[in-house]
Amino acid sequence: MTHTRYAFIKANWHADIVDRALDGFCEVIPENQVDVFDAPGAFEMPLLARDLAQTGRFAAVACAAFVVDGGIYRHDFVAQSVVDGLMRAGLDSGVPVLSVSLTPHQYQETEHHNAIYRAHFVEKGREAAQAALMIGKTRTSMAA
Repeated sequence: MTHTRYAFIKANWHADIVDRALDGFCEVIPENQVDVFDAPGAFEMPLLARDLAQTGRFAAVACAAFVVDGGIYRHDFVAQSVVDGLMRAGLDSGVPVLSVSLTPHQYQETEHHNAIYRAHFVEKGREAAQAALMIGKTRTSMAA
């Protein structure tokens, strides 16, 4: 059975930037085929991605987060844990779990940087949607 629904999880930290990934995703995959879920932050996304993937309702699960150095903890450890968890969720469930999780080396909360990352997230959202469609097409052709 070919699914035509997609799950999109977005972390609430830096929502003004992260939400742009959903905009890009819906430029490629119609919004009426996308179920949107919020997560408190990036760290919580892998569990939710796994749970959504295991429902069998979605062709793919896309996850968007912006993990920046807040000066309190090592953000690179969080970012690596998130990406590892998302990969594991996909492998364990057999459903593609795509990451639009970015961890810039240099980020300052200025309008200039925010504008750059908002535009970047739109593009990354488009790329995730294109990847979801390509993976689905390839898997369908393998089953034929």
